[in-house]
Amino acid sequence: MKDGIHPDYHPVVFHDIGADYKFLTRSTMTSKQTIQWEDGNEYPLVTVDISSASHPFYTGKMKYVDSAGRVEKFQKKYGWGKKKED
Repeated sequence: MKDGIHPDYHPVVFHDIGADYKFLTRSTMTSKQTIQWEDGNEYPLVTVDISSASHPFYTGKMKYVDSAGRVEKFQKKYGWGKKKED
Protein backbone atom coordinates (compact mmCIF):
# COMPACT_ATOMS: atom_id res chain seq x y z
CA MET A 1 0.00 0.00 0.00
CA LYS A 2 1.16 3.50 -0.78
CA ASP A 3 1.61 5.94 2.08
CA GLY A 4 -0.54 9.08 2.26
CA ILE A 5 -3.37 8.06 -0.09
CA HIS A 6 -5.63 6.15 2.31
CA PRO A 7 -8.14 7.80 4.69
CA ASP A 8 -7.61 7.67 8.45
CA TYR A 9 -9.07 4.37 9.69
CA HIS A 10 -9.64 4.50 13.45
CA PRO A 11 -11.91 3.13 16.23
CA VAL A 12 -15.38 4.72 16.37
CA VAL A 13 -18.44 4.09 18.58
CA PHE A 14 -21.76 3.89 16.71
CA HIS A 15 -24.97 4.54 18.68
CA ASP A 16 -28.28 3.21 17.33
CA ILE A 17 -30.72 5.69 18.84
CA GLY A 18 -33.76 3.55 18.00
CA ALA A 19 -32.58 0.52 19.99
CA ASP A 20 -30.23 2.37 22.37
CA TYR A 21 -27.43 0.05 21.28
CA LYS A 22 -23.76 1.07 21.09
CA PHE A 23 -20.92 -0.81 19.44
CA LEU A 24 -17.24 -0.15 18.86
CA THR A 25 -15.75 -0.78 15.44
CA ARG A 26 -13.23 0.77 13.07
CA SER A 27 -14.29 3.33 10.47
CA THR A 28 -13.17 6.36 8.49
CA MET A 29 -16.11 8.43 9.83
CA THR A 30 -15.40 11.31 12.19
CA SER A 31 -17.50 13.21 14.70
CA LYS A 32 -17.16 16.14 17.07
CA GLN A 33 -19.00 14.14 19.74
CA THR A 34 -17.02 11.72 21.87
CA ILE A 35 -17.88 9.02 24.37
CA GLN A 36 -15.92 7.15 27.02
CA TRP A 37 -16.07 3.46 26.20
CA GLU A 38 -15.99 0.47 28.56
CA ASP A 39 -12.22 0.15 28.21
CA GLY A 40 -11.72 3.68 29.60
CA ASN A 41 -10.65 5.25 26.29
CA GLU A 42 -12.49 8.08 24.57
CA TYR A 43 -13.73 7.52 21.00
CA PRO A 44 -15.69 9.57 18.44
CA LEU A 45 -19.46 8.94 18.65
CA VAL A 46 -21.55 8.58 15.48
CA THR A 47 -25.34 8.27 15.85
CA VAL A 48 -27.35 6.17 13.40
CA ASP A 49 -31.09 5.58 12.97
CA ILE A 50 -30.89 1.88 12.11
CA SER A 51 -28.35 -0.84 12.85
CA SER A 52 -28.47 -4.61 13.12
CA ALA A 53 -30.04 -4.17 16.58
CA SER A 54 -33.13 -2.45 15.15
CA HIS A 55 -33.33 -3.48 11.48
CA PRO A 56 -36.36 -5.69 10.67
CA PHE A 57 -34.24 -8.16 8.68
CA TYR A 58 -32.16 -9.00 11.76
CA THR A 59 -34.82 -8.62 14.48
CA GLY A 60 -37.80 -10.13 12.66
CA LYS A 61 -39.98 -7.25 13.88
CA MET A 62 -41.35 -4.47 11.71
CA LYS A 63 -40.59 -1.00 13.06
CA TYR A 64 -41.74 2.35 11.69
CA VAL A 65 -38.96 4.91 11.31
CA ASP A 66 -40.21 8.48 11.26
CA SER A 67 -37.85 10.03 8.77
CA ALA A 68 -39.59 11.60 5.80
CA GLY A 69 -37.48 12.56 2.83
CA ARG A 70 -36.45 16.11 2.05
CA VAL A 71 -38.92 16.41 -0.84
CA GLU A 72 -41.87 15.24 1.26
CA LYS A 73 -40.98 17.68 4.06
CA PHE A 74 -40.76 20.54 1.54
CA GLN A 75 -44.09 19.62 -0.06
CA LYS A 76 -45.80 19.40 3.31
CA LYS A 77 -44.35 22.70 4.49
CA TYR A 78 -45.41 24.69 1.42
CA GLY A 79 -48.55 22.73 0.50
CA TRP A 80 -47.19 21.57 -2.84
CA GLY A 81 -48.65 18.53 -4.54
CA LYS A 82 -52.23 19.29 -3.49
CA LYS A 83 -54.86 19.83 -6.15
CA LYS A 84 -56.53 23.23 -6.30
CA GLU A 85 -60.25 23.19 -5.67
CA ASP A 86 -62.36 25.20 -8.14
